[in-house]
Amino acid sequence: MVALSKTIFKAYDIRGVIDKTLDEGIARHIGRAFGAAALAKGERKVVIGRDGRLSGPGLTAALGEGLRDAGVDVIDLGMVATPMVYYATNLLDTRSGIMVTGSHNPPDYNGFKMVLAGEAIHGESITALHDSIAAYDGAIGPQRGSYATHDIRAAYLERIVQDVKIARPIKIAVDCGNGVAGAFAGDLYRGMGCEVVELFCDVDGTFPNHHPDPAHPENLQDLVKALQDTDAEIGLAFDGDGDRLGIVTKDGQIIFPDRQMMLFASDVLSRNPGAEILYDVKCTRHLAPWIEQAGGRPLMWKTGHSLVKAKLKETGSPLGGEMSGHIFFKDRWYGFDDGLYAGARMLEILTKEADPSALLNSLPIASSTPELHLHLKEGENFTLIDSLRANARFPTSTSINGIDGLRVEYPDGFGLARSSNTTPVVVLRFEGENPEALARIQAEFKTVILAAKPDAELPF
Repeated sequence: MVALSKTIFKAYDIRGVIDKTLDEGIARHIGRAFGAAALAKGERKVVIGRDGRLSGPGLTAALGEGLRDAGVDVIDLGMVATPMVYYATNLLDTRSGIMVTGSHNPPDYNGFKMVLAGEAIHGESITALHDSIAAYDGAIGPQRGSYATHDIRAAYLERIVQDVKIARPIKIAVDCGNGVAGAFAGDLYRGMGCEVVELFCDVDGTFPNHHPDPAHPENLQDLVKALQDTDAEIGLAFDGDGDRLGIVTKDGQIIFPDRQMMLFASDVLSRNPGAEILYDVKCTRHLAPWIEQAGGRPLMWKTGHSLVKAKLKETGSPLGGEMSGHIFFKDRWYGFDDGLYAGARMLEILTKEADPSALLNSLPIASSTPELHLHLKEGENFTLIDSLRANARFPTSTSINGIDGLRVEYPDGFGLARSSNTTPVVVLRFEGENPEALARIQAEFKTVILAAKPDAELPF
C-alpha cells in the first residue's frame, strides 16, 4: 500500500498517480473517511460511479468497501459520466456521491469528485478527509453498510430527451477522445433527433487517439477534420469524464466556453429576466456587457467547479460557466456541471438557425491567449501572487479585481495572473481588442512578474 500523501487532497477534489500516491488501500481509507463525514450529516446512503480508466474498477470496489466499513449503504452506478453521479444524488434517496475519475489527466492518474449532503465539497472539507484518515484508529462502524447496484443510464438520457427539444433535424460530429462520455453521447443526441458522426466514442482508458481535453486546440483537430470531410453541421467534444464541453464550427473555428456562455445566457435570461449570471475570472471581457444587454446581471467569480457550484447555490443564479468548459445550468436542470447536457442545450439553440456556425462565429471575439502556465516550485505560486498583490503596479490599467489572483482591466483588454489550486503553477491569460493591445498588456505583466521573480521562465 502506498503511503498517505497530503498532496493528493486538492482544492476541489482528490487526485493522484496510481501506485505512487494513490492505490486501492488509499481508496478504502477515503471511503471510510467520507462515510463518517456523511453519517455526521445524517446521510445514510452514498452513490458511487467511475469513468473508463483502467484503475477505475479496483479503486471503486475499494472505495465502496471503505464506505460500508463506516456503516454507509452504497449504491454503485458502474461506469458512468461524472454528471450522472450528480444526477443520481438528485434522483435517488441520497444527497451524497463520489465519482472515481481522473478527468482530463494522463492515463496513470485517477481521483475522486465528491458531493456531500448536496454540497460539492472543496477546500477545508477535503483537507478534513485527509486529517480523518491520518487519525484513523482502525475502528469499524457497529453495523456494516449494504451494497447495491443501479443502472441510471435510461433515466438520465430520458430526462434530457424529454426536456431539451431541437427545432429541426441536424447532423453533428461528436468526439469523446475515448473518455467515458462516449458510452452515452451518441445515444443521447440520436434520442433528441440528431444524426451523429461518432469519433473515438469507444471507451478506452489508455486514450490511444488524443487526450480527452477540449480546452486545448490540438485535441480538437480530428473533430475539425471530420467537419471538413462530412456534411455534419457542428462538432461537440467532451473531456474524459463528460462534465466539460468543447464546440467546433463547420469552418473549423473553436468556440471557447466564454463565448458559448453568451448564447446560454441569452437563452436562460429569456426565461429569467434580471437574473444573475456567474462566470469565472478567465472569461472574456465581452461576456459582462453581453449579459447586461440580455437583461441580466454579470457576476465574475473564482475559478473552480466546486466554487462556482457553491456560489450558484448561494446566489440562486440560473446559470454559471467557466472558461475551462464547466457549464452549470440551474434553469431546467440541477445546478451541476454537465457537458452532455450543455451540448444538448446548445443544439436546442443552434437548430433554430439555418446556419449554426454563422451564429457562433458572429459572437464577439478579441485577440487572446489560451491559458498559459508559469511553472514554479511547490508553494511558490502562492508566494508570487501575494508579492504581486502587494507591490505590482500596472500603469495603463483601469482597475484590478483581486477576487482570484489579479485580473487587471485595461480600456482595450485584460491580463490575469492567478495561482492554480491544484498544481504549483501561476495561470496566466491575456486578451486585447487587437494584437497590439494584447502585446502591450503582456509586456506590462512581464515587467511586474520579472521584478518580483527575476528567474521566472515566462510562457509568453
